Amino acid sequence: MHAQRTLRRAISCAGIGLHSGKKVTLSLKPALANTGITFRRSDLGGLELPAKISHVGGINLATGLRGDTQGGAQSDTVRVDTVEHLLAAFVSLAIDNVIVELNSPEVPIMDGSAAPFIYLIQEAGVKTLQAPRRYLKVLRPMSLSRGDKRIALYPSDHFKITYSIAFDHPLLRHQSRTIRLTEDSFVEDIAPARTFAFLEDVEKMRQQGLALGGSLENAIVIGETGVLNNALRFDDEFVRHKILDVIGDMALVGYPIIGHLVAHRGGHALHTEFAAQVMGETDAWTLVEAPAPEAVPGKVPVKGAVRATN
Repeated sequence: MHAQRTLRRAISCAGIGLHSGKKVTLSLKPALANTGITFRRSDLGGLELPAKISHVGGINLATGLRGDTQGGAQSDTVRVDTVEHLLAAFVSLAIDNVIVELNSPEVPIMDGSAAPFIYLIQEAGVKTLQAPRRYLKVLRPMSLSRGDKRIALYPSDHFKITYSIAFDHPLLRHQSRTIRLTEDSFVEDIAPARTFAFLEDVEKMRQQGLALGGSLENAIVIGETGVLNNALRFDDEFVRHKILDVIGDMALVGYPIIGHLVAHRGGHALHTEFAAQVMGETDAWTLVEAPAPEAVPGKVPVKGAVRATN
């Protein structure tokens, strides 16, 4: 049996919400088999939201969850925003069950990548549970287009991602990358890639009440001729971050994926709309028990991580 996993012990950190600008304390706690990833708002008396596509709402430059605890229609009673980087870390390190406790409605942005969350998971350690892990195996192609934006899933023997971006800017007019997702490849090649924004858009976002916690410490800011930060972590850090985002957004289907995901000029709205479409096309996939990802958590040191407190 290829078993589900959780954390060995609880661990915490503190940071700033990218859009709220408020200080946030985040705690990751072990959970029982078949719990899934659950967000808990400690500032709202422990109200909880599962990381499921049915609870997606408030997509605005980040992925958010909405809902109430009575099982009724979606509402703003409980919300958690900017969940994608943390979810990408969980799915890529094969963490199936965890309670994510927050004292604020936004996951802290940390350094703008998933690297600090990888560090937290590695510090907490991994515990194997007595329940089988199930994977969503793609049986036939599925696709979604919105103008010049496209995303699709094709059958494959493993989870592979091909992503391409195109912007009207000399620094990132076109970038493309394909990666077979394993724990090692995520930690080395994807997790350290930071979120990015154009300088001309930053003031517009702040006028809308967004990016209030953004800075050169947690985002790549792109000016007319180059980045305002000291250096990029990768020459193609922008497309790598898009891969990070889509891994986190597609994690909302609730199962690790066995298939080839191909996206062009996507964003959180397209990713999450497609995740909902995938869950609706039940003849296009099946749930299987399959080998766990290849590498062992903690084998590869993570770049750009910050130390946690617990």
